[in-house]
Amino acid sequence: MMNYNIRGENIEVTPAIRDYIEKKVNKLDRYFVETPDTSVNVKLKVNPDKTSKVEITIPMPQVVLRAEETNEDMYAAIDLIADKLERQIRKHKTKVNRKLREKGSTRELFTTQDTGLKEKQARKEEDSELQIVRTKHFNLKPMDSEEAVLQMNLLGHNFFIYTDAETNHTNIVYRRKDGKYGLIETK
Repeated sequence: MMNYNIRGENIEVTPAIRDYIEKKVNKLDRYFVETPDTSVNVKLKVNPDKTSKVEITIPMPQVVLRAEETNEDMYAAIDLIADKLERQIRKHKTKVNRKLREKGSTRELFTTQDTGLKEKQARKEEDSELQIVRTKHFNLKPMDSEEAVLQMNLLGHNFFIYTDAETNHTNIVYRRKDGKYGLIETK
């Protein structure tokens, strides 16, 4: 069951907006073996220039779906973000096709399991010049470097930390300035 956490900044989350978001995100159900037991985190914001910004994050067992969109119309932004999330799922499925053949059905990629991804804000350290403003906690899933690069790209980040499935060591993949990827292996 998808639990929706919809927050508004400078906007009231009306039942019509809530229903529209749930309707759009629930269309992603066709990619799952069963409806995932996860939280759908939605942040709606109206900027001072009257544009609407929508951010959606859906932590899944094998992938974190995340997208954001800005548009003059809130409903148009929701439409665009739903399309982005669907493209992310299709892209992820296509790129890990060889892994899926080993596992069977392509829909099994998104089976539900406990997800270890949790986000929370860190306390401000007023005495320190180096201030940590955000802390993220997650379980490192065993995967190869190719899957780690895919996950990094889906999240839109410049680096990704993972456990190497073969060596069981913690590794880091990152995007270089030249657009290629680098790998840091630990021992």
